[in-house]
Amino acid sequence: MSAEDLENYETELELDLYREYRDVVGLFSYVVETERRFYLANGVDVQVRSAGGEVFFELTLTDAWVWDVYRSARFVKSVRVVTFKDVNIEELAKRDLELP
Repeated sequence: MSAEDLENYETELELDLYREYRDVVGLFSYVVETERRFYLANGVDVQVRSAGGEVFFELTLTDAWVWDVYRSARFVKSVRVVTFKDVNIEELAKRDLELP
């Protein structure tokens, strides 16, 4: 496999992931960004913790989807995330019911 073939393969994986995101985003209430991952979730609980003078965030996400191109199962029932950097949580606007 050449470097170009590998690059094309990774580009296709990323495009497939974006398409999946586009298809499922309407199923979720929140977008959650950490320094390592991007999540969609229907339930978000954030706890600010400290230990040894360090502050960190403990997130519990329920009914979630994980943006990870190499993950085979992106839908998870519950996930616990610990991060030492800021967390960005946004509530998604619900679309009105559209009739054909």
